[in-house]
Amino acid sequence: MANMARLSGKVALITGATGGIGEASARLFLAEGASVMLVGRSKEKLQETVTRLGASKAVATFVAEAADEAGMAAAVAATVGAFGGLDIVFANAGMEGTVGMIADSQLADFERVVRTNVSSVWLAIKHAVTPMRQRGGGSIIVTASISGERGFAGGAPYVTSKHAVIGLVRSAALELAAAGIRVNAIAPGPIDNRMIRSIETQISPESPDKIREFLLSKIAMGRYGTNEEVAEMALFLASDASSYSTGGTFMVDGGFTAA
Repeated sequence: MANMARLSGKVALITGATGGIGEASARLFLAEGASVMLVGRSKEKLQETVTRLGASKAVATFVAEAADEAGMAAAVAATVGAFGGLDIVFANAGMEGTVGMIADSQLADFERVVRTNVSSVWLAIKHAVTPMRQRGGGSIIVTASISGERGFAGGAPYVTSKHAVIGLVRSAALELAAAGIRVNAIAPGPIDNRMIRSIETQISPESPDKIREFLLSKIAMGRYGTNEEVAEMALFLASDASSYSTGGTFMVDGGFTAA
């Protein structure tokens, strides 16, 4: 007998849906039976993502800035309107920001990263609570980072934001457990996508390959991860397979933080 799809009948909302991890997660959630609302800032990129995923009645899109409260409230309402409820939120929107030493950086850049990476998660959690309670529970998944467990010179805004996200996940998990809502973080290490290339290039515009070599030397498994590997962790946390997991930070880092 074939295994039943792990997200059969579930409704998921994914922010940052046009990025590598967001799209890979949407593809996997759809394959496992979920209906998925893709949320992103660009109507064009959302449509391109839908085209790659294969348009179907199980996919919808909503244009919103994840750190804008009215936009996120509307995105959640649109999800309930389109699919009848909400079971899974993957708060995946985020940015790496500008790499630079604190003394040489601008407050505006710091605040932009914190708003994008932290306020967006807070809003996703806040507006998911009511519809998830109406369904008897749900799963909220947040993209954190190994930078939520480690500090990196030159990365203070990003590192600060990801430490904050892990604290937010822990607090939300305690608040929402009684409602049957689980809240967990995924902490990717270097993943072979646009963000890591941006970081490599910002640190060393002339020789980004040297930064890659340095990072690879810190990873026990000796390679970068893939968007699909992060998506598999998101699927585990979205599904009933993780029914006793809440308030946790799940590493997808090839052993980077094991040392």
